[in-house]
Amino acid sequence: MTTPTAPTAPAPTRTPAHTRALSLSRTTATATRVLRQLSHDPRTIALLMLIPCVMLLLLRYVFDGSPRTFDNIGASLLGIFPLITMFLVTSIATLRERTSGTLERLLAMPLGKGDLIAGYALAFGALAIVQSALATGLAVWFLGLDVTGSPWLLLLVALLDALLGTALGLFVSAFAASEFQAVQFMPAVIFPQLLLCGLFTPRDNMHTALEAVSDILPMSYAVDGMNEVLRHTDMTATFVRDVLIVAGCALLVLALGGATLKRRTA
Repeated sequence: MTTPTAPTAPAPTRTPAHTRALSLSRTTATATRVLRQLSHDPRTIALLMLIPCVMLLLLRYVFDGSPRTFDNIGASLLGIFPLITMFLVTSIATLRERTSGTLERLLAMPLGKGDLIAGYALAFGALAIVQSALATGLAVWFLGLDVTGSPWLLLLVALLDALLGTALGLFVSAFAASEFQAVQFMPAVIFPQLLLCGLFTPRDNMHTALEAVSDILPMSYAVDGMNEVLRHTDMTATFVRDVLIVAGCALLVLALGGATLKRRTA
């Protein structure tokens, strides 16, 4: 009589090792897919590219009788407007991918979390470059924003602000169940920074507790960086510090956004 053999346990399913390392090809493929999807949504493209320019245009002529006022706050808003629009668009676009199951299907493929987050950041970062260039060019060469430093430094800070908005949008999309909830995160994430960044009053004039809070908010350093360009001809140590803090915050929030991605597929 034949002795039955014990069934062999199936080998455990493992995530391919090559998905753990960041891959340039997978990252660019993800970015290309995101840009292709956005190209079919002209309203989103219009929001990204035109709204900061329209806001700056309105601001310039609101203060038509006092051009100096526009010079004082225009540079700060040049960084704030791209941050807000990138936050809105990125959070909603990423939430659609989460709720439609696209992210789940992508994570079931040989695609690492780093590839996915880097791909999204690359795609929206490319849009941020165009957006920041349009807004900076409009403010400096058409609306006559008077800056002491180089307009290229203004562009650098505006770009970093847009990338920070992208990172924040990717992060908060994990905590929203609908597009309406994604928009509701703006009062919680953006508005406190807007009030405490030094746009309305110098931060050292605030209550001590609020000044301490403003010292840990990235938008405060974005506004400080813009003001450094507004007042100084050369790149200052304070400007370098502000730029590094904004860039570091963007990278940190991107890493936190990657931690919210869960691979549920075996």
